[in-house]
Parts: sequence; structure tokens; C-alpha cells
Amino acid sequence: MATGFERARLADVHEVASGMPHVTRADGPRGNPVYQVGGKSFVFFRTPRPDAVDAVTGQRYADVIVIWVPSESDKQALVQDPDSPFFTTPHFDGHPSVLVRAAHLGELSRRELTEVVQDAWLSRASRKRAADWLAAHPPR
Repeated sequence: MATGFERARLADVHEVASGMPHVTRADGPRGNPVYQVGGKSFVFFRTPRPDAVDAVTGQRYADVIVIWVPSESDKQALVQDPDSPFFTTPHFDGHPSVLVRAAHLGELSRRELTEVVQDAWLSRASRKRAADWLAAHPPR
């Protein structure tokens, strides 16, 4: 029986994102997964970019996941928490999203990851879809 305290894994990102209603998975230009609701991305796997690199080697991170957030204050709460694996880069200034490396997902519980992905979906879904989902999934 799952307790919700299991460490998050990459497979959990795919499972939770694809398990939300009305979700389609598209492939980005390099085959990178992009999860959308109503044609709006809410989780996508980013290709290596020059703004997210290893400070020691200079190598671009190949495992960055972009996750939408409901607001700038939600973003700041996640990226300013010293215990959080979420981060941002200047490229994402003003964009309602956070970044996380797949290699650091284990710093989150599966429950924490699920909440962030569900919030991402809610932030991008239509009002009706979000209201219907929230009615069927009241907060605990």
C-alpha cells in the first residue's frame, strides 16, 4: 500500500501528468515529451540549453523539466526554499514555471511531486475543467 512518502521518480512525472483529464502528450522538436491540456503545456521536458549548466563542468543539463505554477508567488516559494530542488534561470524570468532536474526528483516525495504537477494542470486547464476536477478531488 502506497503511503505517499515514497521518493519521487521520473516515471511519476509521466504517470501523474498523463493521468490528469483531457491531457495529450506531444513530442517536442527533439522528441522531448510535452504534456498539454486544451493545447496548453503544463509539463515539458526541456532540451539542453545554455542557461542550465553544471557549474563545474559547464555541461548543459540534459534532464531539465519545466513545470507551470499558478502564480509568481508560488514560483518564488518553490525556488527560494533552500530544501527544494526547484530552480529557475533568467530565461524564465516572468514566466509562471519552475525547473527541476530529473536527477533531483528524489529530493521530493511522490506526494509533493503529485501536488506540483496537479497544480500545473490546474493553472493551465479551462475554468470548467479545473472546477470539475476540483469538485471530484476535494482537498484533504
